[in-house]
Amino acid sequence: MRVLLIGANGYLGRYVADRLLADPAVQLTALGRGDDADVRFDLATGSPGALTRFLDAVHPGVVVNCAGATRGGARELTRHNTVAVATICESLRRSGCGARLVQLGCAAEYGPSQPGSSTAEDAVPRPGGPYGVSKLAATELVLGSGLDAVVLRVFSPVGPGTPAGSPLGRLAEAMRRAMQAGDGELKLSGLGVQRDFVDVRDVARAVHAASLSAAQGVVNIGTGRAVRLRDAAAVLARVAGYGGALHELDVPQGGSQQHAHPGRSAGLAAIGSPRSEATPEQLAAAMPPPYPYPDGCGGWQQADVRTARDRLGWRPRINLEESLADIWMEAACRI
Repeated sequence: MRVLLIGANGYLGRYVADRLLADPAVQLTALGRGDDADVRFDLATGSPGALTRFLDAVHPGVVVNCAGATRGGARELTRHNTVAVATICESLRRSGCGARLVQLGCAAEYGPSQPGSSTAEDAVPRPGGPYGVSKLAATELVLGSGLDAVVLRVFSPVGPGTPAGSPLGRLAEAMRRAMQAGDGELKLSGLGVQRDFVDVRDVARAVHAASLSAAQGVVNIGTGRAVRLRDAAAVLARVAGYGGALHELDVPQGGSQQHAHPGRSAGLAAIGSPRSEATPEQLAAAMPPPYPYPDGCGGWQQADVRTARDRLGWRPRINLEESLADIWMEAACRI
């Protein structure tokens, strides 16, 4: 089976490439913008005609798209996440290769979820930011293309190579710096958020399974269990051997104030005392603002993963503690 992998040098793409290369039945060709790609091609600016000619020459049986952008303004996200997928779909329609398309989507397409709920594939997507909007538009292009295609909606990928800008990447870096400086306490923010963390190597296994399956439409890839970032921080501290205290600087509106910033908690106590007659303005000023969730997914996300089990025969294998241990191993090398 010849597979064309787009975005092989990205966070997810590297592990997908490793997984596919481990299958002796797969002949892999990598297409991307970097010099180390087998074929250099920029999906955001390249023409569908040029990509069609390449597809006809290589004749892949499967095209896997791991390319895209997670940061930037709306125009940049649209160019790399939506226009690029439009180019892939148009090229596959024009080509005579008849390749199956495996598109990597993301949980940000769903937007915020009701706490305690599991999001299934038939949930109405309500992305809360430009990244989710750009990825949802790509999914709609794939689903409406008439191609043999499946979209894997990946929840929060973690594990070795986790980007420094991700919540767990920032957490590991903050802990590394605290240990290096000998700090006895670590002050963190936004630990009340709950996400469905799935190991990047399990994601790669799901891509491999989707490449071989006949499944179409949208399939969630997650663990089916939301974990509070505060709990992940505690596990990471244990794995790292960090014995200091973890202090939460702020919490989502309506959350517990137990680990709030000392200044804020003191202000709330003073206003709530019998001797205080607080005005509404003072009360509003004392309350912490709603925590800004950069992914637009609110305080809770948890996948319903029954479709992946039933249609791909896929289940996650790597637990969060192992993923965090691998994240810490990379961070510790920088101490």
